[in-house]
Amino acid sequence: MNFLIKPLFASVTLLCVTLAAAAHGFKLGELNIAHPYAIATVQGQSVGGVYFKHIANKGDKADRLISASVASTVADKTELHTMSTENDVMRMRQVTAIDLPAKTTVPMTRGLKKDGYHVMLIGLKAPLKVGDKLPVKLKFERAGEVEVIVNVELLKADAAAEVHKH
Repeated sequence: MNFLIKPLFASVTLLCVTLAAAAHGFKLGELNIAHPYAIATVQGQSVGGVYFKHIANKGDKADRLISASVASTVADKTELHTMSTENDVMRMRQVTAIDLPAKTTVPMTRGLKKDGYHVMLIGLKAPLKVGDKLPVKLKFERAGEVEVIVNVELLKADAAAEVHKH
């Protein structure tokens, strides 16, 4: 029986460490930015997306995400985008800001069944590879600026939205 306990313990420990590493977040004043991530891209792909499990505004006053930026060595430019599904077709549009009402959590996860938001990376200089870490600067109307580290992850078929429910 002892020969089963050690491998089981090692497996559980590895799982806990993996989940803890994946569940990173950042705080700026009353804002919590949970698990920034991007999906790996392929050679020749010129755009990519940055997502978050959510941005939570714990404060009593509304705020807005007004810009995001990455180093020019990563992409030519970034844009804030809304995405929605109309007649089973995903549509994306640039927006000037993303509202963060007081005491509200705004999901920005890939694969949402309803409308959502993300940061679009345009003019990628190289593919985003699993394991890469991208510094992304977020600018908020009230809270100011913060640099977050975005982990590049592998897209898991039909499970992209489920990955972040831990």
